[in-house]
Amino acid sequence: MKVLVFDVFGDFGHFKTFYTTSSPLSFSFPPPPTVRGMLGAICGVDKADYLRVFSHRSCQIAVSIQAPVKKVRMGLNLINTKGNYWTPVKKGTHEARTQVRTEFVKDPVYRLYVTHEDEAVFSTLLENVRRHRTVYTLSLGLSELLADFAYLGTSEAEEVDGEGPVPLHSVLPVSSVRSGGIVIEGEKKYFKERMPLTMTSDRVIEKYEDVIFEAQGRPIKAHVKAYWRLENDDTIVFF
Repeated sequence: MKVLVFDVFGDFGHFKTFYTTSSPLSFSFPPPPTVRGMLGAICGVDKADYLRVFSHRSCQIAVSIQAPVKKVRMGLNLINTKGNYWTPVKKGTHEARTQVRTEFVKDPVYRLYVTHEDEAVFSTLLENVRRHRTVYTLSLGLSELLADFAYLGTSEAEEVDGEGPVPLHSVLPVSSVRSGGIVIEGEKKYFKERMPLTMTSDRVIEKYEDVIFEAQGRPIKAHVKAYWRLENDDTIVFF
């Protein structure tokens, strides 16, 4: 199986968690539906269609954290539409804007591993990434958080049955872990986040998944049901 490998990075990222409202928090890396949106932006797939074109049934993705996860919080000035109207100046008790403390990932770098069963779609994605070209503007969660990307190459990948603990370079869905679990190494920092895994074209979440990652971007040694080994010896688990 041929896998496209490229890095996505920027100054800030925000991948809104589903369990906060008034003070938006961010996942440490983009959830699968967000990655599929990035692929759609590169290929020029409309936002109404990208979850279909890059669905989990036809497109497998893996995400690797390439820079230590750092988070900061800043105030965003948002238009105040409380009361279902907005005025550009203060009017009575109605302020023109409201400030919301928002969490961002600072200086994020993510490595994406992507495969697609449709050769035409994969070829378009590969060509655009290789030529450093997008149809729509690429961002890291919010349209204001512009992203850049760098083509690293394509690689043949071989599926391997998970015998014994193996160091994995991608984040690790809990459903992929088998008996024996994760081998905890003292110098590493392990975190788990629950995030949307699959989403319908109507933007209804079908499935959530607990995902384990190492905050410095180092490999996680674990017993898994199966994994994929690339030609450069990267070992990954697809969503």
